[in-house]
Amino acid sequence: MTIPNLVNAFQKIIGDANVLVSDHDKAPFLVEWRDKFRGATPMVLRPGSTSEVAECVKLAAQHGLTVVPQGGNTGLVGGQIPNPDGSEIVLSLSRLNKIRHIDPEGYTMVADAGVTLQAVHDAAEKHDRLFPLTLASQGSCEIGGNIATNAGGTAVLSYGNTRDLVLGLEVVLANGEVWEGLRTLRKDNTGYDLKQIFIGSEGTLGIITGASLKLYPAPASVEVALVALDSPAKALSLFSLAKSHAGNMLTGFELMPQTGMQFICEHMEQSRNPFEEQHPWYVLIEISAGTKDIDLASLTETIFTEAFEADLLRDGLLAQSKAQAADFWRLRHGLSEAQKFEGGSIKHDVSVPVAKVPEFLEEAIAAVKEAVPGCRPVPFGHMGDGNIHFNITQPKGADKAEYLAKWDDVNRIVHGIVASYNGSISAEHGIGILKRDLLAEVKSATEMNMMRAIKDALDPTNMFNPGRVL
Repeated sequence: MTIPNLVNAFQKIIGDANVLVSDHDKAPFLVEWRDKFRGATPMVLRPGSTSEVAECVKLAAQHGLTVVPQGGNTGLVGGQIPNPDGSEIVLSLSRLNKIRHIDPEGYTMVADAGVTLQAVHDAAEKHDRLFPLTLASQGSCEIGGNIATNAGGTAVLSYGNTRDLVLGLEVVLANGEVWEGLRTLRKDNTGYDLKQIFIGSEGTLGIITGASLKLYPAPASVEVALVALDSPAKALSLFSLAKSHAGNMLTGFELMPQTGMQFICEHMEQSRNPFEEQHPWYVLIEISAGTKDIDLASLTETIFTEAFEADLLRDGLLAQSKAQAADFWRLRHGLSEAQKFEGGSIKHDVSVPVAKVPEFLEEAIAAVKEAVPGCRPVPFGHMGDGNIHFNITQPKGADKAEYLAKWDDVNRIVHGIVASYNGSISAEHGIGILKRDLLAEVKSATEMNMMRAIKDALDPTNMFNPGRVL
């Protein structure tokens, strides 16, 4: 069937307005927000229901088409962008944007895949509940994409990754059948946990159209602090101190370097360094409790007092209002975007054992500075779970294209150091296209064969996201 005939066939399923064929209409779906990946497609499909997704998949299967599922297009490894050759169809889930059901007493929510993470937060808050997954992109990323990539974020320390927050899924399979697995049970030991196969599969095994999510009590009290210190080693000691006092109430522990703070204050609106002087490193700490019976202010003060007595801190600020707490978090969430204004940035999403973070940072920073004199490392992230976004901004005045051409060489240096600590080359962003060829270097042949067997079983014609992950 020719492309015009295929367009007509898809239009009969989802309507003329939801089959995008003009270059203008397709453009937002074809480029990654960092502009690292660009693609082409004959059409973008925008189904509005699970049944429409299923019918589109059936038609695609009949004609041997390949399909790239796409959520909010905030992914960082290129898995959501079609190939540049224009051979793949993009299927956007953004019109599947309804909250289907909330059970406040059961602490569950059922949502369409295209609901933004912020909308999930807002719906939970209306019922005095919390959905804890928190990302800088939550205003535009969608819950289906979060699940497909097993997103991490800043609350992993207490609540886990996305896979820990999902109770059930609804998935369109490669033959167009719908797996209706939207259970809200906390305990279900009946055979294989099929939802976990699709969580983190990056759209290669099926198209997630709905999810049952875990909710938690909304925090009754929250304390947010920003502290300045000399080194990641002292940050690690501070983490141990805070964890020993707060336990699971320690819901955020984010490490930031001086260079990153400078970038934010120079380039991000409404951002300023709240300290009177610059410091080598900063840590944002959040402690929250589900009951007002716990005096978090006193608890935080105790942590501060002991940290100063142990010479861990240079300075510290406790947010005096929700607005100031939001300002502190804005500094953390602005780190990725602020780097764009300083030129090219070679990025790594890695993890090492928490106790090894200071050693890793010292070794990796020295290695990249030796390899690329003048480069500006901006390592930041979730120190409490060992996940560091080891980004390296180009030297001042350098040619951006020439610098980014060093991407693979710098990757080998950083990932080699990560491997020496038994770490991971992808802590939360996934594999996609960016790290596909690295996967076989860090996974055993047995693991690769198991993953390929699952892919062959669920998507035997390689219709969904071919060339991603595997």
